[in-house]
Amino acid sequence: MSEAAPTSPGRANSDGFAPLREAVFRWLWIASLAANVGQWVREVGAGWLMKDLSESSRLMVALLQAATTLPLFLLSIPAGALADVLDRRRLILVCQIISVVLAAGLAALAYAGQAGPWTLFSAALGLGVCAALSNPAWQTVMTDLVPRDQLPAAASLNSVSLNLSRAIGPTIGGVVVALSGPWATFALSALALVGVCVVLASRKPRLPNRTVRAERFLGAMKAGVRYVRYSAPVRAVLVRTLSFVPPAVALWALMPVVASEHLRLDSRGYGLMLGALGVGAVGAGFGLPGLRLRLGPNRLLALGTLVYAAGVATIALAPLGWVGIAMMVPVGAGWITLVTSLNVAAQSGAPAWVRGRALACYLSAFFGCWALGSIVWGLVAERVSLVATLLASVALLVLGLATLARWRLRLVDADELDGSNHWEDPRPAQHVAPDDGPVVITIRYRIRPEDAQAFQEAMAPVATTRYRDGAISWMLSRDTEEPERWLEVFIVESWEEHLRQHQRVTRADRRVQEAARAFHQGPGKPEVWHLIAADVRPAREAVRTDGADEDQSREPGDPERG
Repeated sequence: MSEAAPTSPGRANSDGFAPLREAVFRWLWIASLAANVGQWVREVGAGWLMKDLSESSRLMVALLQAATTLPLFLLSIPAGALADVLDRRRLILVCQIISVVLAAGLAALAYAGQAGPWTLFSAALGLGVCAALSNPAWQTVMTDLVPRDQLPAAASLNSVSLNLSRAIGPTIGGVVVALSGPWATFALSALALVGVCVVLASRKPRLPNRTVRAERFLGAMKAGVRYVRYSAPVRAVLVRTLSFVPPAVALWALMPVVASEHLRLDSRGYGLMLGALGVGAVGAGFGLPGLRLRLGPNRLLALGTLVYAAGVATIALAPLGWVGIAMMVPVGAGWITLVTSLNVAAQSGAPAWVRGRALACYLSAFFGCWALGSIVWGLVAERVSLVATLLASVALLVLGLATLARWRLRLVDADELDGSNHWEDPRPAQHVAPDDGPVVITIRYRIRPEDAQAFQEAMAPVATTRYRDGAISWMLSRDTEEPERWLEVFIVESWEEHLRQHQRVTRADRRVQEAARAFHQGPGKPEVWHLIAADVRPAREAVRTDGADEDQSREPGDPERG
C-alpha cells in the first residue's frame, strides 16, 4: 500500500445537534425515541404490577429488573459480533418485530388477568434478549451515519433519546396505569415498536462498504475480545463501569418500593418521580458536549458521580414525596453525565471495524453489573432498611472515585482511529487460500548496540498494536552472532486474517510503529517475510514387528548406536 500523508489530529465537533441535520440519522433517532418511550411506559406498568402481584416483596421487584438486564449481560458480546458481521438494519428489524409480538401478548394476558409473576419474568427475559441482540447494532448504525468528529455528539444524542424518554415515558406510564391499568402500558409499548419497524423498513442508511469478506461469527467474537484486552481506552471504560454501575443501580432496582413505601407515592407520583429523573437527564444531556470540552471526561465523570450520590442520599434521609420527586432532577443529571461519558468513551475508543464489539463488551459489563447489582441490593433491602441500603450504595459510589487515579477515561482524537493504509500488501508467488495458516510474519531490523534499550522500549507499544489487530503470538529476538540484527516475529491465525490486519492499522498505530522503525540503521526498510505454516506432523517412531526396538537390533560397536 502507498504511504498515507499524516494529518493533524481532529477535534470533536462541539455542536451537539449536528448529527440531526442528516435526514436518515434524524428519522432513526426519532424511531429510537419512540422505542425508548414505549420501553419506559412498559417498565412502569411491569414494576407496578409486580409490586401488586408479589405483595410488595422487595426482592421480587428487584428480580424483575435483573430479568430485563440479564440477557443484555449474557448476549451483548455475541450481539456485538453479529453487529459487525451481519446486515445491522435487518438484525434490528427482526428483533423489533419479535418485541412487538411479546409486548402485545403480554398486554393481552394482563388484560385478561392471566399475567402472573412468572409471566412478567418470561416477557422481561424475551424483551431483554431482543434488546441485547439489537442494541450494539442500533448504536453502531447511528454512529456510522456521521463523520468521526460528530461521533461524541451522536453518542450524546443517543443517550438523550433514552433519557428524554425517561421524562416522557414514566409520566405517561403512571397516568396510563392509574386510568386503565398495567395492561395498557404493554399495549402502548407494542404500538410504539410498530412505528419503529415502519421507519426501519422504509429508511435504509448508507453504511460503509466492506472491502474484505465478512468475518466468521466465532472469529469475530475472538477478535473483539482480543482488541478490548489490548486497548487501554476501552479497558478504562470497563473499570469505570465496574466502579459505578453496581452501587448506582440500587436506586433503580428498588425504585417502585422507594416510591411506594419510603416516599408514600401512588402510581401517578411514581410516574412524576421518574419523569423528574428524565427532565434532569435531558437538561444535562444537551449541555454535555460543551461541558466535556471545558472540564474533560474525567472531571465531568467525577462531578456526575457526586451529583448522583448527593441526590440519592437526600432521598434516603428525607422521606417526603415532594423531596423525592425534586431530587430526581439532579439524580437524572448525574446519571446521564455518567452514562453518556462511558458511552462516548466506549464508542470513540475503537475503530469502525470493531466498534460494535467494543461497545458490546462495555454493554455486557454495564448490564451484567446491573443484573447482579439488582439481585444483591434486593437481598440487602430484604434484611435491612431502605435508608441503610441507599446510603450504603452512596458510600460505594464515592469510594469508587478512587479508581480514577489510575483508570482515566480518554477521548481519542477524531482521526486517530482512521485507517492509515500504509502497509504494503504482500505479493505471494503462488496462490494462497484465505484459510491457509497460521501465517508467520518476520521483520528484520538492524539496531546499533547503544540504541538497543531504547528500541526495546519503543517496541513494547508496537507489540500491543500487533496483538490488538489480530496477532495470536509476538516475540522480539536479538541475534547472538550479530548483535545489531533483531527479529520481530508475530503469528496470525490465517492469511485472510492477516489481510484484515493490514486494513486495521490506524494512524495512531502508524505513529507508534514509525517511532520504533526510526531506530533501524539498514540501507533500506526493514526486511519483511510472510511464511505460511506447512501441514507436517512428526513421524511415529519405527517399531519392529517382532516387538524389538530398532536400536536393540544393532550389533555392539555400531557407530550409530548409543
